[in-house]
Amino acid sequence: MSTPLPMFPLSTVVFPGVSLPLHVFEDRYRALVHHLLRIDDPAERVFGTVAVREGYEVGDHGSQSLYRVGVRLQLTDVEANDDGTFEIEAVARERIVLEGLDPSGEFAVGDVAEHPDAEGPVPEEVLTRARATFTAYRAAISELQGTTFSGSLPRDPGYLSWTLAALAPLPMAERQSLLEADSPRDRLELVTSLLREELRAINVIPSLPATEVARTAWSPN
Repeated sequence: MSTPLPMFPLSTVVFPGVSLPLHVFEDRYRALVHHLLRIDDPAERVFGTVAVREGYEVGDHGSQSLYRVGVRLQLTDVEANDDGTFEIEAVARERIVLEGLDPSGEFAVGDVAEHPDAEGPVPEEVLTRARATFTAYRAAISELQGTTFSGSLPRDPGYLSWTLAALAPLPMAERQSLLEADSPRDRLELVTSLLREELRAINVIPSLPATEVARTAWSPN
């Protein structure tokens, strides 16, 4: 069952748990921020995002082609600038599926449905392999360009799958495939495979700079 949700398409894939800073300057998204600020309960100041497959994030014609799977975002911090723009921060919550988009109002409104992960156990060997692969990748990147990620990885399979997906330095289509994976196990197996391919490329051509690991802050909230 779908429900209406204000939408803010972006030229990036956003994963649950990620803290996302945004500079809001286009009229339609400034209107969206004003709309959210009129909502008394901060927990209800929510909007959605999906990645722009083709076209543009902003502009007269808007985005031309969107991925359908995205996330619900909760506005957590707002700073108004003198020129009417905003600096905002939002935390990505659960996955959504965009079933339709109405761009005719002050801001785009989507018909969205919930898209939870499928439940099921994750074998310990899948978890171990994913952690070991990321650790090896982190070490390889550190040798090339300094430390890019520090801290311990989550133990929970779901949190771990989203953390590694968010940190994996991959092209948009592959990051989108991680977002769309049906379960934590599927996501962990896919990110392990993709990072192993990155490791092979680094080992074969070590003189080329590796893609920088995404520096987006990740929070399990």
